[in-house]
Amino acid sequence: MVFPTMQFAIFFPIVLALSWALMSRQWAWKPFILAASYVFYSAANPMFCVLLGAMTLGNQGAAKLIHRTEDEKVRRRLVAAAVALDLGTLGVFKYYGFFATDINSLLDSAGLGMPIPLAAIALPVGISFIVFQAISYTVDVHRRIIEPAKVVDFGLYLSFFPHLVAGPIVRAREFIPQLSKPRNPRMVAVGPAVFLIVMGLVKKVAVADYLAREIVDPVFGVPQQFSAPDVILAAYAYAVQIFCDFSGYTDIAIGLALLMGFEFPQNFDRPYRARSFQEFWRRWHMTLSRYLRDFVYIPLGGSRGGKFKTARNLMITMLLGGLWHGAAWGFVLWGFIHGAVQVIENQFRERTKLSPPEWLKWFLVFNIVVLAWIPFRAPELSQAWDFLSRLGDWGPATMWSTPVVVVIVLAIGLQLLPLRPMDALRVRFESINPVALATALTVSIIVVTATISSQGVAPFIYFAF
Repeated sequence: MVFPTMQFAIFFPIVLALSWALMSRQWAWKPFILAASYVFYSAANPMFCVLLGAMTLGNQGAAKLIHRTEDEKVRRRLVAAAVALDLGTLGVFKYYGFFATDINSLLDSAGLGMPIPLAAIALPVGISFIVFQAISYTVDVHRRIIEPAKVVDFGLYLSFFPHLVAGPIVRAREFIPQLSKPRNPRMVAVGPAVFLIVMGLVKKVAVADYLAREIVDPVFGVPQQFSAPDVILAAYAYAVQIFCDFSGYTDIAIGLALLMGFEFPQNFDRPYRARSFQEFWRRWHMTLSRYLRDFVYIPLGGSRGGKFKTARNLMITMLLGGLWHGAAWGFVLWGFIHGAVQVIENQFRERTKLSPPEWLKWFLVFNIVVLAWIPFRAPELSQAWDFLSRLGDWGPATMWSTPVVVVIVLAIGLQLLPLRPMDALRVRFESINPVALATALTVSIIVVTATISSQGVAPFIYFAF
């Protein structure tokens, strides 16, 4: 079920009204929201709910066992088994076909006729986010940061529909404590929630889908038919598309959660204003960045152990971050680029006292980020090479249009503005009365709906991850 659709427009007001009515009665509210979340997930495929339920019961059982066990060696083995089971589930559904195909190709090239059997396995929507959140729960129980929750509370954490299919990656320690007492509908932050939902709708439908339709999909689909000006514009357009698509989703998700009385962590903070790659990752998909830091980079040793080990840990973390996005070498290359530039950046910072101008640092970081998006958008490396090869053909600019250029410039330029004017606009919007807020939301939905193409709203990009 996609947020900006008629199906969700019917689903959410009913769920929200009943949620507010039941908020003071936890014994009724929790099962209701749990059931509503499973209904939401079943819209993709009812069988996915079976997997979600199995992961809930499996990780809850592991957390209870870990908590009751006193022997630390046994506890480590239990959490390792739980994490391995979660990652194994992810591997089967997301990576089996990818690696089986590559291994079969390698065996064929070596003249060994022992192919690994291939199977068509449906990829559950949001499986990567579900697995990461399940792991965060069992690991935090092992670290004694939290105690095992009630099964209904953990089930709610894993299935809560605003963040179920594309994040943000909410830690168990952030969400489950919010279930300890009833929500108060009178304390709901309606203004901030509506502001985020409106901004998310505009980003997704009026910007991301528009750019995908007008230039990104045509040029990335058949780059051989376009010359350098068009592929350059398409690369910048995709940088804007993926930012607006994903940040738009998380804006809507955070806004929906706020309307239901829950706070989610921020996931984006104007990433295209970054002047270093470390800063970019502090601003882009922030919940994934901190997850990779806490569950991969630091356990590997982080920056301890010297320059070589720090560089190794960075590369492993970013390669795994790339592979997390999908079973394709384009994602791995994207992760490699981001890891390599961070290693180079660290070396440059340590070996020289030179400090380039701020505008030059921004220019380099932004354009390398845009370059890295090319294999990300075209996971087949041959497609990425076809795209890049067109940069040598300075033919006519057939895809350039004033609306497309204006949208790209505005989407990037607004991130470079000082924060204060944008915050002032947000505060003013949030302070208006509820009737005006409802009117603003209705008008925004009407205006945004008018921009939807005849094909309907495209799925969010991160639904595939």
